[in-house]
Amino acid sequence: MTIDWVNFTPIASLIGGVMVGCAALLLMALHGRIMGVSGIAGALVRTPKSKDTGWRLAFIIGLLAGPLFIAALSGPVESIFVADGMLLAIAGLLVGVGTAIGSGCTSGHGICGISRLSLRSITATCTFVAFGMITVFIVGG
Repeated sequence: MTIDWVNFTPIASLIGGVMVGCAALLLMALHGRIMGVSGIAGALVRTPKSKDTGWRLAFIIGLLAGPLFIAALSGPVESIFVADGMLLAIAGLLVGVGTAIGSGCTSGHGICGISRLSLRSITATCTFVAFGMITVFIVGG
């Protein structure tokens, strides 16, 4: 295995990781909630008029606006899609079903669950990573 030094960005990755960790910590401290994106988005769909709608909507808007803000500052980032629209739609559906079955996603289990030493979250995250590796191997990405 060789390292792609052109796309190797340890400083930017460290900053991003610290920002995600701070967001998870703030959400737990201010709202007593786990920062799981699938749970936050799912609750907006299931109960759109609950008392939690404001912060959930702000979170999702921030999630979408963040990359747009960075692109505005630094210019667009080249994106390479290895699948067509239908395959991406099916993959998205499968991810949604998987997060429902697994009671969470990589942000909830991988960031918040592992930091709490949750055995269920550690198992779920290992499963996510293993199947992600298998998928990359099969697809050839």
